Amino acid sequence: MKTEVRSKSAPTPVGPYSQGIDVGVVYCAGQVGADPSTGALEQGVVAQTSRALGNIESVLKAAGLGLSNVVKTTVYMVDLSEFGKMNEEYARHFTSPYPARTTVQVAALPKGAMVEIEAIAAR
Repeated sequence: MKTEVRSKSAPTPVGPYSQGIDVGVVYCAGQVGADPSTGALEQGVVAQTSRALGNIESVLKAAGLGLSNVVKTTVYMVDLSEFGKMNEEYARHFTSPYPARTTVQVAALPKGAMVEIEAIAAR
C-alpha cells in the first residue's frame, strides 16, 4: 500500500509530487534549504544543508521516523568545491552507521538552491 507523507513543517511541494511516500520504506522527495514558513532559501551552503536535512527530518517525523532511520541519501550540489562545508554540516545530523550516500554536481537546482537532498528511510 502506498501512503502519502505530509508535513506542515517542511516546504509545500512546488509541483506534482509528494513530500514523501511510505511503502514500508519511506521515500523523501528532494528538499532544498528553504524555510517552510516563508519559502525563502537560507544563505550559504552550510545553512542550506542544515535546513534541507531539517526539512527531511520533518517529513520523516510525519511518518513516525527520524534521521536515524535513513539508509540512503542523494545530495545534489551546484558547486562541488563546497563539498567540504556541506559534508561537515551533513555529518552533524547523522550518527554511525551513516546512511549510504551519493553526491553529484548538477547545473542548477529549484529556486536557485545550492544543495538539494533526498532520502530513503526504513522502519
